[in-house]
Order: sequence, then C-alpha cells, then structure tokens
Amino acid sequence: MSDGGVEAGSRKVRQRRRERQAVPRPYVVKFVLTEQEYADFRAAAERLGLAQGAYAAEASLAAARMANPPMPDPLREALIELMQASGQVRRIGVNLNQAVAALNATGADPGNLLPYAAACVRAVQRLDGIAEAVRKRIR
Repeated sequence: MSDGGVEAGSRKVRQRRRERQAVPRPYVVKFVLTEQEYADFRAAAERLGLAQGAYAAEASLAAARMANPPMPDPLREALIELMQASGQVRRIGVNLNQAVAALNATGADPGNLLPYAAACVRAVQRLDGIAEAVRKRIR
C-alpha cells in the first residue's frame, strides 16, 4: 500500500514510518517483475511493515552480502492477526446484540440469532488459536 497502512479487516492500521537513512542513497536500481512476482514482493514488504523500496534495498543488499534477508517478526504478524480477529469479533458482537434485541422486543427468533452466535464461536476459536500460537512463540 502506498500510504504505509496494513489492512486489518475493513479498517487500515497505520504503521509507524521508519526514519530516513542517515546517509542518502543516490543510486537507483530498477527491475521488472511478473504480476505474480510483484504480488509476492508486495506481500513480503507488507509483512515486514516496509515500503516497497526499502524492502527491495534491504533484500537485495542482504543477498549481495550473503546475509540473511529481512524476515517478518512473528510477534508483529500475530499482532496483526489479533487486530483483525478483534475487529471481526466486534462486528459479530454488534450483529449478535441486534439479533438479541429483536428477540427481546418480539419474543420471536429473528432468524439470524443462531448464525451470528455460530460466527461468534468461530471467531473466538480463531482468537484462541492465535493466542496459543503466540504463547508457543514466547516460550
């Protein structure tokens, strides 16, 4: 994304922009990618929270120096997953509350109560899975 945001559900999460290099980089390197290569490249840069140019520079310099390329931070990835799941749970909770309010007002099931409750259970199970993965990584 050009604005430095990461999609979290339907809402953008602003990432902190890293400071500019202390030493200017006056040289430009250009390369051409296929559509699939570009999608992979863009996804890798987003996972690391880097602008595409910064990711290209870091990855190519790591290859030139025969060093490890930039790798995603597992805790950062887990945080993004948790933020997405949290937003999903909030949206499901709003729908579930509306269905319960309709049930209380009319005494009849509005027809969407069970699907919303099932979605809520799935979202909580997803959160539990993410929490367990984070717990294993922290150990």
